[in-house]
Amino acid sequence: MTRVAFQLQVRPELLDEYIARHTPVWPEMLAEIAAAGRRNYSLFLAEGGTLFGYYETDDDAAAQAYLAASDVATRWEAEMSRFFVDLAGRPDQAARPLLKVFNLEAQLTAAESTAS
Repeated sequence: MTRVAFQLQVRPELLDEYIARHTPVWPEMLAEIAAAGRRNYSLFLAEGGTLFGYYETDDDAAAQAYLAASDVATRWEAEMSRFFVDLAGRPDQAARPLLKVFNLEAQLTAAESTAS
């Protein structure tokens, strides 16, 4: 399993509308995200519009390719692109991935195997 975290910047003047557009997301888009193999997908919005996203997948490249080819995802991302600052391309394809520096489960497993 791969854990993916990313960051985007939402335009501050569009924060309320951005939140409203995700309450709820189109049912067909939810189905496409799941069909792409992404799960445990969450978005977190900080003050000022910094958006952090997280999801898990078995094959991120395949999930990206699936969504890139999806007509539903193309329509959704076209509508969402205006919400973001300095974004070149579709939000789902241009988000900046974050570097994972810590995972509790992985370190506990490593510590247990070292102790054995």
